[in-house]
Amino acid sequence: MRRKLKGIVVGAKNDKTRVVEIRKVYAHPKYDKVMKSFKKLHCHDEKNISAEGDRVIITETKPYSKMKRWAVVEVMKSGDGEVAGGEKE
Repeated sequence: MRRKLKGIVVGAKNDKTRVVEIRKVYAHPKYDKVMKSFKKLHCHDEKNISAEGDRVIITETKPYSKMKRWAVVEVMKSGDGEVAGGEKE
């Protein structure tokens, strides 16, 4: 079964490619401190349905190129002028 992740589109400059930021909040196993981390994944978006600031669901897929191993499945929420970091202008 292929993994599915939720993230925010932070880059939409290239055709059919989106850069999606995956944020993770977890408790450190030894120190019990809340930790934050993020990862940026290059994703294939065949129909260019997403834009910068959108919340999307991505899934693992066959390699499309050297960096693209994920594909955009669905746009959950449109950004509506939202900046990639989640802040409003």
